[in-house]
Amino acid sequence: MFGKKYEHNIGIALSGGSARGYAHVGILKALAEHGIEPEIISGTSMGAVVGVLYAAGYSPAEIREILVRESFSKVTGFSWQRTGLLKMEKLKGVLKKYIPEDDFSQLKKPFYLGLSNLNTADKEIRSSGSLYDYLIASCSVPGVFSPMVIENVNYVDGGLMCNLPASAIRDKCRILIGAHVNFPGSKDGFTGPKGIMERAVNLGITQNAKPEMELCDYVIDPPEMQNFTLFDFSKIEEIIQAGYEHTIKMIESGELPVKELV
Repeated sequence: MFGKKYEHNIGIALSGGSARGYAHVGILKALAEHGIEPEIISGTSMGAVVGVLYAAGYSPAEIREILVRESFSKVTGFSWQRTGLLKMEKLKGVLKKYIPEDDFSQLKKPFYLGLSNLNTADKEIRSSGSLYDYLIASCSVPGVFSPMVIENVNYVDGGLMCNLPASAIRDKCRILIGAHVNFPGSKDGFTGPKGIMERAVNLGITQNAKPEMELCDYVIDPPEMQNFTLFDFSKIEEIIQAGYEHTIKMIESGELPVKELV
């Protein structure tokens, strides 16, 4: 792509991964410490939550404080609907505290989020419209949360169709970093139906992320993530640290060449 001019120098795509998505905070922290601050962001599910806060101008340290303060239990509630066990209406109120305007254009950096259209079975990318509604939709894990209905369309977690929305910003930045937090590893045994279900979900979203990972110039994919489950929300500090340490190792080993990026 010699001679091509890009609107942005560095972009980052943040994958979904429920609680494992906290690792993105550590990844962004490690990058910032080495002068790497992505100018354009895409994200799905928890990657979208971290990504929108970063796009709004919050530092990795500030994002950590927000996520610790606004715990998973504070932004969810029991749903009486038959379409999901939980609902995330409280998340909208939390978003308003930190991002007052319900509009993508008010963010300090361009931000693209991925979600899944349950009606048409298509992946969709949004960078305009109701920021709150689309963000909640991107986080609505099917079966756990009720779908988000926007203009008569049922939207659910973007990870169902595209868990790493790298393609959304590939042509908008010179260098694209993919942050994937669902390292599958290998498993010798499973602890009942829940363990089998989580393994199946992880393998599914990892497979749909592979074509997107190939679009990235560098991929941060911490193996330590296999030690955490999708619902380890109480282990936020450990997960953030694991993301941070793995990224530092990549930088120190040259796998992520800082000089070329900055």
